[in-house]
Amino acid sequence: MIKAWFKSGSPWVWLNAAAVSTSIILVVGLLILIAVRGLGHFWSSDIVEYLYDDGFQQTVIIGEVVETSRMTVNEAKASGYKVPDNAEFFEQRLIKTGNRDILGSDFRWIQSQYIKKQSYLKDLIVLERREWGNFYGRLVSVKENGKIVAEGGKAYQVAQQSIDRALELFDEIEFLQKKKIGSINYALEHLRLKNRRLQLQGKWNEDEAQQQTAGKTFYEQSYQELQKRLVGLYLKIRRDSLVVKDSSDTTVEIPVAKVVRLLQPNAMNVAEKIWQYGIKFFDFVSEVPREANTEGGIFPAIFGTVMMVMLMAVIVTPFGVIAAVYMREYASQGLTIRIIRIAVNNLAGVPSIVYGVFGLGFFVYILGGKIDQLFYPEAAPAPVFGTPGLLWASLTLALLTLPVVIVSTEEGLARIPKSIREGSLALGATKSETLWRTVLPMASPAMMTGLILAVARAAGEVAPLMLVGVVKMAPTLPVDGNFPFLHLERKFMHLGFHIYDVGFQSPNVEAARPLVYATSLLLVLVIIGLNVFAIGIRNHLREKYRALEN
Repeated sequence: MIKAWFKSGSPWVWLNAAAVSTSIILVVGLLILIAVRGLGHFWSSDIVEYLYDDGFQQTVIIGEVVETSRMTVNEAKASGYKVPDNAEFFEQRLIKTGNRDILGSDFRWIQSQYIKKQSYLKDLIVLERREWGNFYGRLVSVKENGKIVAEGGKAYQVAQQSIDRALELFDEIEFLQKKKIGSINYALEHLRLKNRRLQLQGKWNEDEAQQQTAGKTFYEQSYQELQKRLVGLYLKIRRDSLVVKDSSDTTVEIPVAKVVRLLQPNAMNVAEKIWQYGIKFFDFVSEVPREANTEGGIFPAIFGTVMMVMLMAVIVTPFGVIAAVYMREYASQGLTIRIIRIAVNNLAGVPSIVYGVFGLGFFVYILGGKIDQLFYPEAAPAPVFGTPGLLWASLTLALLTLPVVIVSTEEGLARIPKSIREGSLALGATKSETLWRTVLPMASPAMMTGLILAVARAAGEVAPLMLVGVVKMAPTLPVDGNFPFLHLERKFMHLGFHIYDVGFQSPNVEAARPLVYATSLLLVLVIIGLNVFAIGIRNHLREKYRALEN
């Protein structure tokens, strides 16, 4: 019976099914872990106040409980901790105390045995600041132009109004600086380069000089007007401040301009916390990073990732399809084509960092340098395309994923019955017409499969991008309102590199850990979204041409 069962192949079927099921369970479990760790970062946890006495001094600690660690008494003693003789276990708590400008760090480990008292008072606040991280303590009063306008129970409501007003002013300041003044600076630089170009071409004359002077005068006047508006806005935004007390009962005055959000988590109900959760998550996906990428949002990284993948797809698809069509439909199937196929398959296994080095040497230094010499001599010695940027990153990843598209497309072409080609030719169509109107449409699902695999690999690559365009912080997006609107020469941010930078290069590891999970989850969601879009197109094409295949 057992021999017959093994000969039937059923054990191997069950073994494969178990392996696939285990892989799916592990992947789903990993995604759940990332989601729980990442999405939990946006929940407004209660703030606890401890009376802590470790035998040397008695202190008050205010913050959020981030993690609890337990170990046996023997393990604790072996690690050098002092444990009471009657203790059943040894427990430590990681507290996010914030107030980095005062305490020097955001987190602190405490031992539960030294906690004399803990309380969750409703007047405890958390201030999310633009710098120095969160502040934990109590709100004392609100000042306007140095005078107290609210204190006690009314201070929280007045402080919220002051923060909302400051946020509106801050948005207006950011708009003037990045949009209006940014456009003026771009136009002035364009005038400077035009001046230099005309001088190099020997076309500089008095008329051009007058036009340049008039344009420069106009932009400088506009700049001065905007500067006056900015000065007025800065005076308004610096008017208010919050007077708060930290855990040591020290009074601190914090300008409202440096505050992003004020919360009293202990006084909030579940509905209010859910509302704040949505606001925090929206800010995370729509705002720019702060505090060396450990605070704020990641919108530039999301935008850069999607933009790079879309450009890569536009570049790699036609080249991959053309190469596959030539090798399958036109080239004679001899030794040369077999060698090319082997080379293409081997290219798929080359480490990605090798492509990055090639992209840096060929695309950036050679091709980009030649483009600068031919079309942008006036910008010298500053490079335009002779420096890493979005275009070169997309081309490098297109080269990286090209073998996948070629192989997938060629397999799709091979599956099309020969009778369909012969029938088309018998009806009087030329070979190119047969290929364009019959063969390629039927092979389009295979092309989309190759594109799906290319997108899945390219979106998660980091190593080559570190050499050809990705940066820690990009001052501007590759797309803006200045002609030509899409700036392929600019550097950009990427979710994969953001994860690497926050997780391994951050000076504040504990603060960065939740952002690593949250950003990883978003990267997975972006890849899934791009793949679902491509899969939808592939399934539509597959249904459309299934009748012809039958």
